[in-house]
Amino acid sequence: MNKKHKAYITHYDSISPAGYGDELFANILCGKTALKKDDDIYKDISPTIGHIKSQYSFDENLYKLCHDVLTKSNLVNYDSTMLVVGSSVGGMPNSEQHYFTDGSYVNVRADTHGINTIAHKLKQHFSFKADISFSTACTSSANALGYAMELLQADIYDSVLVVGADELCQTTVRGFDTLGVLSKNICRPFDETRDGMNVSEAIAVVLLQNRPQSKDDIALVGVGYSSDAFHMTRPHENATGAIIAMSDAMTTANISPDDIDYINSHGTGTIANDEAEAGAIAKFFAHKPYISSTKSTTGHTLGASGAIEAIVCCEVLKAQTVPSNRHEKTIYKDINLTTQNKKADIRYAMSNSFAFGGNNCCLVFKI
Repeated sequence: MNKKHKAYITHYDSISPAGYGDELFANILCGKTALKKDDDIYKDISPTIGHIKSQYSFDENLYKLCHDVLTKSNLVNYDSTMLVVGSSVGGMPNSEQHYFTDGSYVNVRADTHGINTIAHKLKQHFSFKADISFSTACTSSANALGYAMELLQADIYDSVLVVGADELCQTTVRGFDTLGVLSKNICRPFDETRDGMNVSEAIAVVLLQNRPQSKDDIALVGVGYSSDAFHMTRPHENATGAIIAMSDAMTTANISPDDIDYINSHGTGTIANDEAEAGAIAKFFAHKPYISSTKSTTGHTLGASGAIEAIVCCEVLKAQTVPSNRHEKTIYKDINLTTQNKKADIRYAMSNSFAFGGNNCCLVFKI
């Protein structure tokens, strides 16, 4: 078996402001979202953010999604299954809850605060061979997926369960407000009047296995990482790190840039991010592949975004349909931003994830 084709995405599920399960891609195509202005919790700043709409708690949804994905799989046990979690905030929402209830952090426990909190919770319900957690801001679950691919290619495990999860909390929302990047409107990636991003929450669960289980399984064939360390929060002006990550993703996938048919961009809707990413894509892809950001429907799900957008890429490949990019007028004429949903021949799709500190990760998927 080709080493480049030993990581197959066999099952996945998610919940986000774009809905639950199959609702994700359907709502992306029709632009339906739960993103809305929050005047109740954040009265003083009134940002447009994305809460999960569910009768269950965040943890209940976490267990339910993992259970559903694993139940659909052919696994009878998890003796050769690794758990890889990508999260930006980990157990921080739990710590906040203690603080607002008790008026202090005295009752916060170390094992319910850290990034490995999510993996710790899941280990109480499932018997995975081992686990590891990634926290690299908005590339967390993208890096987790890249790591999963490498584990499968090296024959270390037969399957890897990747979980991307971030729950909204005061620290996150007010932190981004302090940076001046939150929008009071639904974000418009790459639009000339864009004014910021929409922070949101999500859980995405992706099972990767070392061989396909059905003809519809999507192969994760490439990953590229970089860390330009240009600035704590702002991307490199020349997008140096982004270009390195995209180039390395092509190399590991053993393809050329011309083979990429669709790019799910990082596309947050902030001035700096969209400027840098548009420049990087224009410089690296001469043939102008289709490009869209889906964050105007999902919101920016932070550490979960890499896994959410990996699922989107799988859906694009299966449906052979490119979702539109929510914008009215763009100044970026050198990239092929879609203005409406479009049927197209998509063989390779790429997902970009760029994070604070210049951490970048690009994933390549093949039908």
